[in-house]
Amino acid sequence: MTSSPRGGGHRARRSVWRAPLLILLVSLLLPLLSAPPAAASASGTGTGETGSRGRGPAHGRSAIWSASLQGRHGTSPDVTVRNIARASVSATWLRVRIGNPYGDRPATFRSATIGLQRRVGEADLVPRSLRTLTFGGRARVTLAPGERVYSDPVPLRVSAQQNLAVSLYAPGAPVNDHTFPPPTPNPPGSFLSLPGDHTRDTGDASYPEQDRGLSAEPGYHPGQLWWVDVVDGRTPAAGAIVALGNSNTSGHNATGGGDRWTDLLARRINALPPHRQLAVANAGISGNTVSRRPNPYDPTGQCCGPPAPDRLEQDVLALAGARYMVLFEGTNDLGGGEFAPPAPAEQVIDAMREITERARARGLKVVGATLMPMCNAAGGAKEANRLAVNEFVRTGGLFDGVIDFDAAVRDPADPTRIRAEYEADCYHPNAAGHAAMAEAIDLGVFGLGRWEAGAARPGRAA
Repeated sequence: MTSSPRGGGHRARRSVWRAPLLILLVSLLLPLLSAPPAAASASGTGTGETGSRGRGPAHGRSAIWSASLQGRHGTSPDVTVRNIARASVSATWLRVRIGNPYGDRPATFRSATIGLQRRVGEADLVPRSLRTLTFGGRARVTLAPGERVYSDPVPLRVSAQQNLAVSLYAPGAPVNDHTFPPPTPNPPGSFLSLPGDHTRDTGDASYPEQDRGLSAEPGYHPGQLWWVDVVDGRTPAAGAIVALGNSNTSGHNATGGGDRWTDLLARRINALPPHRQLAVANAGISGNTVSRRPNPYDPTGQCCGPPAPDRLEQDVLALAGARYMVLFEGTNDLGGGEFAPPAPAEQVIDAMREITERARARGLKVVGATLMPMCNAAGGAKEANRLAVNEFVRTGGLFDGVIDFDAAVRDPADPTRIRAEYEADCYHPNAAGHAAMAEAIDLGVFGLGRWEAGAARPGRAA
């Protein structure tokens, strides 16, 4: 439409409409502008960014990494922890969940950031990747005992298999941690800084890189994480697989160089087109039990996390985008220990039924995994119970799919043991064993077709 050469009538008509339109717009926008930012709840329902919601659709929100917290160990000194996590799929608009689930007093986080780790084994960040994390619009947050919270989303893009660095400063807070001694500098792990708030440091001058093991000394700590247990984001992936397990999922003793089976599974899935991929979240805790019982290794309740049924909600069901759960627990129940006797097969199977029914009621498909050899005496009660559990997993009809880890790693000459080339100790596979476990998984149990990218693979039990 062309303007009138004189234009005065158009200006007059615009002025008549401008005032009421302005009043209407102000009345609509004022509540939005004046309202405080919505806090992201621990259930993962807060977003704060534009885009589609729900499970499955393109760029929906999904967990892309997890590492379950397992207990409370001491008080944080005046240091910053830089937790290192690896994204299993690409994502943006990232959120971080932090928690004080086992705290005996409130935990105050004075500052928090997220960035991209520049190199494995070093604390420095990719230039211009640092983002400040806020919680309900505030940089500082205090969590009561038992409380968890998601950060507000930040516009940081991470690629599949790229490492994230989540830095938290909470001196004096009870340390809620995830620990296991892994064999490599690959995640999970953390750097503890020299004294002070170094959350915004992009270099590594304040983060010593010497291996300090499981401790509160400045340096690198393989397998040790403080307070952070989930990272999620907007992703083209179709949701997430969550592996609920014990030390054979968390990766204890995976010696010999290499990643855990969950990390290797994620790499296999990354060969698929982005929209067909599923993220992989690791909810393994060393020493965990699948049934409700006293922990066989720790009477304090701070070693090995709550029994799987009691942590199922926070560690699996509450994760955004969760579509599949791999249930791979029972070894510690059947084996027993100093503080609890071996459990019978029926106790493990009943716990599997409860967990599966609860997950399925929330819309997840459940894949059961057989239990690997434990050096039990052939013909003894422990071995009979393990075999009974495995027979139930394979043929009981409870699960939507089965992964036969027992068949993948057992010694054909002595089925009570893991094959020598895969064995770290009687209960745990080494890195080669984890690789064999990952290769044994039929991706069809996750609706992804038998093998990725059409590659021919040897027939294995699945």
